[in-house]
Amino acid sequence: MTSTVPDSSHQQDHDPDGNAEQARPLLEPSEGIPSVIVDEPSLRAAAARLAAGNGPVAFDAERASGYRYSQRAYLVQIRRHGSGTHLVDPIAVPDLSCVQDAVGAAEWVLHAANQDLPCLAEIGLRPTTLFDTELAGRLLGYERVGLGIMVEKVLGFSLEKGHSAADWSTRPLPEPWLRYAALDVELLIELRDALHGELAAQDKLRFAREEFAAIAAAPPREPRPELWRRTSGIHRVRNRRQLAAVRSMWTTRDRIARERDIAPGRILPDSAIIDAVLRNPADVEALTQLPIFCGPRLRRNAQTWFTALREAAGLPEGALPPAVAAAGDGLPPPSRWADRDPVAAARLARVRACLGAIATERTMPVENLLEPALARRLAWSPPAAPAAPAAPAAAEIVAELLRDGGARPWQVELTAGPIASCLSDPPELPAPPERAESPQRAESPQPPEPPEPPAGPAGLPIGNNLP
Repeated sequence: MTSTVPDSSHQQDHDPDGNAEQARPLLEPSEGIPSVIVDEPSLRAAAARLAAGNGPVAFDAERASGYRYSQRAYLVQIRRHGSGTHLVDPIAVPDLSCVQDAVGAAEWVLHAANQDLPCLAEIGLRPTTLFDTELAGRLLGYERVGLGIMVEKVLGFSLEKGHSAADWSTRPLPEPWLRYAALDVELLIELRDALHGELAAQDKLRFAREEFAAIAAAPPREPRPELWRRTSGIHRVRNRRQLAAVRSMWTTRDRIARERDIAPGRILPDSAIIDAVLRNPADVEALTQLPIFCGPRLRRNAQTWFTALREAAGLPEGALPPAVAAAGDGLPPPSRWADRDPVAAARLARVRACLGAIATERTMPVENLLEPALARRLAWSPPAAPAAPAAPAAAEIVAELLRDGGARPWQVELTAGPIASCLSDPPELPAPPERAESPQRAESPQPPEPPEPPAGPAGLPIGNNLP
């Protein structure tokens, strides 16, 4: 069955936080399932058709996360009006630079571009300009921004969701997987057109263009330091020696996974690493008595894992990892600011409250309004306050620091002034004078006591004061 594909004018009335009308299932690509391109002549023919097409070009890539160590693309989907959909096997034809030449400076449309751009760059595909439908959804205030839910809410069609976590390194790729892959780009351009209109209506088109340009121009990300600290269950580890054992086993697993191009969790689960570290087996035989390690595959390699444990046990004290990872920005975790620097903690609370209010007013997540690390850095080490009258000068100093930290012009425009106000510490209030009264009396002053009446014989009060 082939479903009718809507044009850009055929979108549903909707609210980003509301429910779309009943979605219609999109079961087949409009031109059928394309054959997978596995040779250079077919790739050049597809490039020629893409060059003859018009308008933006939709791109998507399928990886084998959870199955392979690498994050390379195992299938690339490309669609353009007047060209149709093309499925390319980048393992068979690893250089797609002819496609890059064919589309030229046309706008690329991707969903969650940051996920796909690195693996597309590896095969010769780099956008000049792009439109990220996921990021557009965030800027517009959609609470859920997955491709399926966005297509459903905005265009009124439901997409198949069954093969997103498949092993795309499988060859040959099954037909249902290819259908799913083709449908992922079937409506991407229509979704782009609808979101473009919403961005214009909410006066956010400039915001989005600056964000998209920053993504397209961004250099490759540096790998995160100390990835071994992200081992699931590491919170159960109690000392530096055990942390060293986690690091040693993680590093051994990572080396094996890289060499064999297998996802690390399929070599050895995180739970097995933590269990071995906490149990601290005395020898290889004791290690193979632990759950998971007693299986035949891991039993064969038990010596490798025991050696990793012993290497950590033999490290001198100075070579053990610190108990707490250094923050990427060199600052303490915000949860510790109140102890380390209460004044900075108060500044951060004011900045966060202010940014939260702006994000709410603009209907977008606060992390899209401004990178949280930038806000933390300013709150911890605010710029020196200029002499009064200071407000414009302070805002410009903050604006310059935001720009240096990578904030886009629209973000600087919305946040520099409010942040500058939040960074100005209120003057300390003078301490109240010490008083002899009890705390209750000090909080609620009482009228002065009346004078005691004169006393009669035997010390009894006189007149109306008789009991």
